[in-house]
Amino acid sequence: MAAVGNTGPKVNDCVTKVSLSVSCENLLDMDVFSKSDPLCVLYMNSSGSSWWEVGRTEVLQNCLNPKFSKTFIIDYYFEMVQKLRFEVYDIDDSVTCSLQSADFLGELECTLGQIVSSQRITKPLVMKDRRPAGRGTITISAEEQTDNRVVKFEMSARKLDKKDFFGKSDPFLEFYKQTESGWKLAHRTEVVKCNLNPVWKPFKIPILALCGGDVEKSIKVDCYDYNNSGSHELIGSFQATLCQIQQSCTTYAAEFECINSKKKQKKRGYKNSGVISIKQCQIIKEYTFLDYIFGGCQINFTIAIDFTGSNGHPSSPQSLHYINPHGFNEYLSAIWAVGNVIQDYDSDKMFPVFGFGAQIPPTWQVSHEFPVNFNPANPFCAGIEGVIQAYQQCLPQVKLYGPTNFSPIINHVSHFGRQALQQQTASQYFVLLIITDGVITDMDQTRNAIVSASNLPMSIIIVGVGGADFSAMEFLDADDGLLRSSTGVPAMRDIVQFVPFRQFQNGPQELLAQSVLAEVPGQVVSFFNSKGLKPPKAGAPAADVPPQPPVAPL
Repeated sequence: MAAVGNTGPKVNDCVTKVSLSVSCENLLDMDVFSKSDPLCVLYMNSSGSSWWEVGRTEVLQNCLNPKFSKTFIIDYYFEMVQKLRFEVYDIDDSVTCSLQSADFLGELECTLGQIVSSQRITKPLVMKDRRPAGRGTITISAEEQTDNRVVKFEMSARKLDKKDFFGKSDPFLEFYKQTESGWKLAHRTEVVKCNLNPVWKPFKIPILALCGGDVEKSIKVDCYDYNNSGSHELIGSFQATLCQIQQSCTTYAAEFECINSKKKQKKRGYKNSGVISIKQCQIIKEYTFLDYIFGGCQINFTIAIDFTGSNGHPSSPQSLHYINPHGFNEYLSAIWAVGNVIQDYDSDKMFPVFGFGAQIPPTWQVSHEFPVNFNPANPFCAGIEGVIQAYQQCLPQVKLYGPTNFSPIINHVSHFGRQALQQQTASQYFVLLIITDGVITDMDQTRNAIVSASNLPMSIIIVGVGGADFSAMEFLDADDGLLRSSTGVPAMRDIVQFVPFRQFQNGPQELLAQSVLAEVPGQVVSFFNSKGLKPPKAGAPAADVPPQPPVAPL
């Protein structure tokens, strides 16, 4: 398996991480009986005409002037023109957050350099045909991420004011950072329905977003009663410094009176509108992708190639596996483009490569997990050149067949991820690259395998070749919400990235690789941080990669 050694990738001295926060005003109202429910999607383009999704904000119900609490963390390269596109949608399906059924509210295209140089820009939103999107505007604020610490909170409240006539309040919290221009939203919790004594789920806020890294700077916490109309009612507020909160948490939970200033002025004998209790306020370091890489974490890549009959017979020029004497077919192009980037994160440049969906000699039984070099004891190929050579030699020896089953190879790699997790170290992470024509027959089993793998140190990248319907792949990608198993169990996190090769076929190969690998660093970081696993010590050798288990006899 390919592994990242302590040498690590080459790092550009002119790169820094930037946090982008988004707010809008005067959005178009697309709903008849209520207001729009906006969400913002960020796309990036470094060159060419292909865009890839960076991430999405939360959905804000019934709000034409949203201030999104979720920020985008991206790498800023001084010497590169990094094009950004912010698209705002009115979400109709709050469960899936699907963009297909959403109403488009407008977009803004700009460069990251424009935002960074100004730190804050406000521009009008436009429609796809460049007409103004009503009076809608979007504001983007940039902040350099020079501090990787986060503050971990566990909070509850008691005896909050009852705001609803026919029921109890539905409280949520908003945290604000003090800036020269006023209070800036840093975080918003979930809503706890119908509860005057709510307990919120534990959450983390970057210390830069919360107080700029200054523990003596005031923080404002507002407690609101959520209303479906979007007109949330303020229950009360308190202000304190991070230092004060931490000192109060040393022995017991820190408690702060929730004060509604308007109610205090009007009501004699007013005490408070409830009490906010902070059980935990802990500053911890969240490690970056390079922290893990330079600390000795190994990134283990496995490549799986689709040899099913839907690709067409390799002798036909229309086949995606066509053996072209004058150039690459789509599978070779995808392997080469992505593999060359993978090699930058590899110390021994040895890749296990498997095929699925073909009849293989000598028994001509269909296999969904066979080594393309036909060596079950050693399925590794030396470098991307070795992968290509093994693929070219394998193709004439097998019969493309079917069905197209993904779950066996996913479960195969999951086995290693499960072994690594038992070590309770951040020494190994596994990436499965599946190259396929998009037709899948074991969807339920594949969903179950992905949901199971979502709690393991593992990511899955799917590159779709050809012009088939890739709706199944997009469903597995689950950008519109967490994937669920066939029995409804949600994935612990999003681990699938799907990219259609045809979008990059006529552009630079670097764009395909960039889009394919865009989510991997974040997935590595989020997994290890969620498990509280620190990088192995710099210079210390990472644990040995366990040997591949035997596959079915040829």
